[in-house]
This record gives sequence, structure tokens and C-alpha cells, in this order.
Amino acid sequence: MTLLKVKPVSAERLPELLRRMPKAELHMHIEGSLEPELMFALAQRNGLAMAYPDVASLRCAYVFDDLQSFLDIYHAGTLVLRTEQDFYDMARAYLVRAAADKVLHAEIFFDTQTHTGHGLSSDLVITGLHRACVDARAEFGMSASLILCFLRHLSEAEAFECLEQAVPLLDKLVGVGLASSEMGHPPEKFARVFARARALGLRLVAHAGEEGPPAYIWSALDVLKVERIDHGVQAIKDPALMVRLARDRIALTVCPLSNLKLRVFPSLAQHNLGRLLDAGIVATVNSDDPAYFGGYINQNFSQTFAALGLTAQHAYQLAHNSFEASFIDDAQKRRYIDRLTATFETFD
Repeated sequence: MTLLKVKPVSAERLPELLRRMPKAELHMHIEGSLEPELMFALAQRNGLAMAYPDVASLRCAYVFDDLQSFLDIYHAGTLVLRTEQDFYDMARAYLVRAAADKVLHAEIFFDTQTHTGHGLSSDLVITGLHRACVDARAEFGMSASLILCFLRHLSEAEAFECLEQAVPLLDKLVGVGLASSEMGHPPEKFARVFARARALGLRLVAHAGEEGPPAYIWSALDVLKVERIDHGVQAIKDPALMVRLARDRIALTVCPLSNLKLRVFPSLAQHNLGRLLDAGIVATVNSDDPAYFGGYINQNFSQTFAALGLTAQHAYQLAHNSFEASFIDDAQKRRYIDRLTATFETFD
């Protein structure tokens, strides 16, 4: 694929370009955007007690050793979500931030299994989130769609139940994904429910190769038949897999600050994003769970570029990749890419 040859941009001006650059976000969990301030506000609105006395003490708890230690506090935070309006308010708060970061399109992960476990209905969750996505188009001129994630630490039977509950609301979803604890829960555990989702016309993605081995990426592709790999940074350990990903233009939705916070890499300077791009991988930059991991999408871009010495050409490639890998139609992709190109051509 021939891309725009980007003129050099100085290190001093590059952060401004990253801020202005149109982009898509393809990997963020809406429950992971629940900032402590909103968490406390929703708890108060719903008459719930928090386990922490104030916002500062809650933020101090955001120190994680691995994925599971994060998930424990993440799921505790979801207890404040009780009404359709709560889900709307949470999604809208993210979409306001995303629009300010020049996100033109967002594909938002959510799960219903956590919330049905708290006694809520799938309809309540999906309707609240979808209403915020619809309003974002009118208010911000951005598109947003929803991807229902199955929780991989639960059974495939429970994932089937989750999917069937969502069937009456399929017009509000674009796809399904696979999230939660990766180790010990290989993708093939969910082969049949992904086949069912594919038969329903849903797009397919899955978390693989964040902490898990390259073999999980292979099985996500070959058994689940996914179109995108979420995270996927462990692919670099398997040369044959890297060749396949580049050849077939299978996107990786990389989340640098998440990888740092969960100790997938000891520092951003050791992240492999640059090497993935050099290998021809369709890598993208995303925020994952921004309230917990220290940054929304533009902070992921700015901090990672500073740590790795990436250039304006890399920036254009990553943003172009994000639109290419999205589930919007080709005409909309072209319009968004034209806006991206115009931003780079006029930036000085």
C-alpha cells in the first residue's frame, strides 16, 4: 500500500501534530474509562457506599502487578453502574474526551456479563451505551459503535447465554470480542460461540498475545476466525506469525500505556511498537482502560513517541492503520483518511 510521504516534523512540533491528527480508536473498554470522580458521583446518585473514602485514595490503588490485579479493582468499580443513564453518562464522558483528542471513529468494548452478574439486564446496558454513541454523531460529528466482549475466565456456555441475550439488540452492535484474564483461557475455548456470532453477521475480534503466547494469536485467527487481534504484542516472538500478520494485513490494536502499567514491558522505551511497524504490521495505538492506565489515546501517542523516538511518518502510518482496520464502510474510511492526509499536508 502506497502512503503519503510525510514531510519531517521537529521533535518540538511533533506533540502538536499528534494532538491534531484525526484517528480512530479500536481498543478501549468503556468500563475502563470510568474516572474516579464519575465513579463517586454515580455511587452517590445510586445510594451506594464506596470502599475508598475519596478520589485520591482510589487513585492510589491503581498500582497493578499484572492483568489479574487490575481486573480485581476494575470489576469492583463497575458496581456503581445501576441504571441506563449511568451507562449513558459513562460512555458520553469517554466520547467527549475522544472527540477532543480528534478521534473521528471509536469502536467501544463493553461486556454485559459483569453487569448481569450484578442483577442488571443486557438491554439496559446496551441501550444506555448505544444512546451515547448516537448522540456523539450529532454532537461531535464522530461515529462510534459497540463490540460486546465475552469474559474468557467464564465458560463458553455463559458466553452463549450472553450472546443470546443480545440477539434482540443486534442492530446496536457491530461485533463481538474476547476479554478478561488471558492466561489459562485460550481462544479455542470459545470456538462455537464465535461461530454463532459470525453466523449472526457480527464482526469478530479477540484479545490475544498480551500476556499469552503467540499460540493464542494463531488460534484466535484459525479457530475463532477473528479479523483483528487486540494487543498481539507477543507476536514478535514468532517470525512466521509476523510474516502472516503483515501479509494478510491483520491489525493489532496495541495499547502502550496499558502494556506499561501491567508490566508487559518494563518501560515504554522497550516497547515493540516501532519494530511492529518496521515489520509491516498494521499496528494501531489505543488506550485500553484509560482511567486506570494513566492516559487516553493522545497521551498514549505522545508518551510512546517520546520514549521510542518515532516520527511524523510513523504517526501517519498508525492513524491510517486505525481507519483501515476499522469496521466502518469503505466510503467513510476514505473520507476519514482524506481528513488525515489534509492535516499532515497543511501542518507546519
